[in-house]
Formats: sequence, structure tokens, C-alpha cells
Amino acid sequence: MARDQVAPDKIAAVEEITNKFRDSNAAVVTAYTGLSVAQLKELRRSLGENAQYRVVKNTLTKIAANEAGINELDEFFQGSSAVAFVAGDPVAAAKGLRDFAKDNPALVIKGGIVDGALYSAADLNKLAALESREVLLAKLAGGMKASMAKAAATFEAPLSKFVRTADALRSKREQGGAE
Repeated sequence: MARDQVAPDKIAAVEEITNKFRDSNAAVVTAYTGLSVAQLKELRRSLGENAQYRVVKNTLTKIAANEAGINELDEFFQGSSAVAFVAGDPVAAAKGLRDFAKDNPALVIKGGIVDGALYSAADLNKLAALESREVLLAKLAGGMKASMAKAAATFEAPLSKFVRTADALRSKREQGGAE
């Protein structure tokens, strides 16, 4: 079917979704059948500011993903589908989806793509089990600080031993000289 025969609103929808795929570093496809509007609103809030959850039409989304250069997601666009477009930390979004799915079994994570790599639902759950980027960086900084403190103590030990020995000798001489 030629593009001039397609409704303009569908062309606009495909272009919008294509841009979302291009602007996101992760996209997670879910099934949402059975969730109420209030639950979807709660889910959107739980994903945070760096993710946008959107109910999509499978055919239009497949076309948009392919136009964005993402062909791996086609298998996930069956039945009811929604996509969480993540422009920030994919771990935080994966945690939000996982935690929401625990409380609302109607949400089913089908799979997704993170930084160009295809992730199954199990892979996304493993990603959600990771600590956030900030926590990992803090642990790394703490480990580096501890290593540097240990190194400083190691280098300082011979000097302090020398100073203590010299002080003990001085003390002994003073006591010996006073007698």
C-alpha cells in the first residue's frame, strides 16, 4: 500500500512512534489486558520521569520500529501491546515494571530492547534486580576510597614506626642521661 493511500493520522502516529524509538535508549513491550485506566495511570507514575508508557497499535508500531532500525521486537507485537519508552536509566524503568507486575498480574512483560540489544522478559527481570546506577557508582567510589585509605596507611606505617622508635630512643637517652 502506498503512503499516499494511508490516512494522515496513521502516518503521523508512525512518525511519532518512530521518533520515540530513536530518542529512547530502551523500549519494553508489555501486555496490559485487564488493567483499569487508574492502574495504567499508576503504572505511568511508577516508571518515573525518564520513561513514557504508551498503549500502541501493533501494526503501526512494527512499522515504526522497523523505520527506526529495530527489527527484533516484531515477535512481541501480538495481542494487546503497550511500550515503555525509556530515555534514562533502563534499570529504574525495569524495576518499576517488575514491581508493578508483582502487584498487578494483568501486566505481562513480553520483552524489549536496551541499548540495541534484545532482552527477553527474563533478561529484563535480571536487569531489574540490579541496583541503580547511582548506588553502583557510590559503591565503586566507596571501594576506591577504602583502597586508597588502606594504601595510605601502608605507606605511612614505616614512617610512624620510625618516629615511634626514634621517640623511644630519645626518651631512653633522656632517662639514661638524667641518672
